[in-house]
Amino acid sequence: MADATVSVASSGPQLIDRINILAASLDAMRRAVCGLSVAPGLVLADGRDRPPGIACNSDAVIKGDGRSLSIAAASIVAKVTRDRMMTAAGKVYPAYGFDAHAGYGTARHRLAISETGPCPLHRRSFRPIREYGFSASTSPQQDVDP
Repeated sequence: MADATVSVASSGPQLIDRINILAASLDAMRRAVCGLSVAPGLVLADGRDRPPGIACNSDAVIKGDGRSLSIAAASIVAKVTRDRMMTAAGKVYPAYGFDAHAGYGTARHRLAISETGPCPLHRRSFRPIREYGFSASTSPQQDVDP
């Protein structure tokens, strides 16, 4: 981080529910590129898709984190950022154990959703949430993004 130019962007559950997770991820990539203090000459994206709407060339690199040090470094930054966001979410919504399982569908997490219902951080379009009978029209208790 000390020797790199880094920009981070994320997409919240409401956007993901509205446009789908791939489109929201690509939009976050676009916003991260736009947030860089230095304009890149080339953007490498891990996977099959390139972020739309960026002002430079881009390449999609399948399994890029194993083929590119830049993509691997970006993956680490993304993972650490997500872990920090989940730790913060765990403080706001302790019943769900976000700080312990980082939002993955563990047994504890599924049990908390079935007992408590989803919180504003849960995607209503995600199949386990829908299976518990909660839909995009189910209004969250409050809109908080940690």
